[in-house]
Amino acid sequence: MTIIDSLAYVRGGLFAFLFFYPLFMAYLWMIGAVYYYWRRERAQGTYENPPELPSYPGVSLVVPCHNEGDNVRETIAALLAQVYPNFEIIAVNDGSKDDTGAILDELATLHPQLRVLHFAQNQGKAMGLRMAALTSPHEFLMCIDGDALLEPHATTWVMSHFVHGARVGAVTGNPRIRTRSTLLGKVQVGEFSAIIGMIKRAQRVYGRIFTVSGVVSGFRKKALHQVGFWSLDKVTEDIDISWKLQLNYWDIRFEPNALCWILMPETLSGLWKQRLRWAQGGYEVLFANLNEIFHWKKRRMWPVAAEFAISIVWSYSMLAVAVLWASSYFMPLPEYLEPPSMIPHWPGVVLGLTCLLQFAVSLTIDSRYEKGLGRTYYWMIWYPLAFWLISLTTSIVGLPRALFKKRGRRALWISPDRGVAEREGAS
Repeated sequence: MTIIDSLAYVRGGLFAFLFFYPLFMAYLWMIGAVYYYWRRERAQGTYENPPELPSYPGVSLVVPCHNEGDNVRETIAALLAQVYPNFEIIAVNDGSKDDTGAILDELATLHPQLRVLHFAQNQGKAMGLRMAALTSPHEFLMCIDGDALLEPHATTWVMSHFVHGARVGAVTGNPRIRTRSTLLGKVQVGEFSAIIGMIKRAQRVYGRIFTVSGVVSGFRKKALHQVGFWSLDKVTEDIDISWKLQLNYWDIRFEPNALCWILMPETLSGLWKQRLRWAQGGYEVLFANLNEIFHWKKRRMWPVAAEFAISIVWSYSMLAVAVLWASSYFMPLPEYLEPPSMIPHWPGVVLGLTCLLQFAVSLTIDSRYEKGLGRTYYWMIWYPLAFWLISLTTSIVGLPRALFKKRGRRALWISPDRGVAEREGAS
């Protein structure tokens, strides 16, 4: 076999990897999610009818806030409406420049369940969560974002895992999208079911999960204390704490009945910033745990780390093919380097149909939590075009940002894009 023949085989293998890897993962997620639904979810009551617990330990509902003056009233109102007999609310005003602190102080005079911690300067979400945990008198925390609305029975659903499992360190809830005024907003409704909800279900079946949802998760304080709480220098504190807990043998569970209604970006620039932060955060956590992850005792985290590492290779392989494809228009390439057309043919059709099948399965599963969810299926045809490209490019850009970030630099709040309708309502 000549060198040219060898290069031709490498080229063929690369193109097969680019096509079959996303196809394989899509069916892996679907099989895992359907199995999870059939074994653990199907026979449960509705989210409005949580199970009766043998005991109701105290819970601190933690809300770190930074410039949430437009949202924090309804966030606190939703927490006060929790149907759980033993809870307090700890709101952390993290150096807000707007009237968040004044609103929280006003609410605290009206509602004795609410305590407010004020930071003179922006210290970052991880520090806010840390301080709330240290000042909490309870063993369990339910942490949500300052613009999220927690469904009244969500705390009970999350606590059902803690009271029945001594090794449960965290429970992640089920975020649902409120912002649906643009095409991006509508597509995200399906994305949170087909990508985020489906993957969490499948990962629970296969072993460990990649991350809890930072917008709604419960924690056991003993577990947090053992792993040193949230790291202050990671831009995604949710991925960081998920890996730290699971690498220290704490279990993390997914509770789809713990609903939380959230605001998400509805513009391309807002979506790009959010997904770039997610990508960078994943890399930061992977690099921080590289030495530990290869220990035999940590092997249950290997599938999560391997899937993430392979997705990085896939993203950069796609970049290489795109560069070759563009170069072929300006100069002749040797045969072993000639890429296939970037215009989708039958492989693109197969991937597109698989994507639509994945959405159909996930929306069917999630329809028990949100009526009329199937109406968003029409918009999912745009998902491969918009979100695949954004996810691919943020994965590529996020790697150098994580590699060259100054070690130990504090990750601070940046007020996110909260949707077009939300901004118009606030103006």
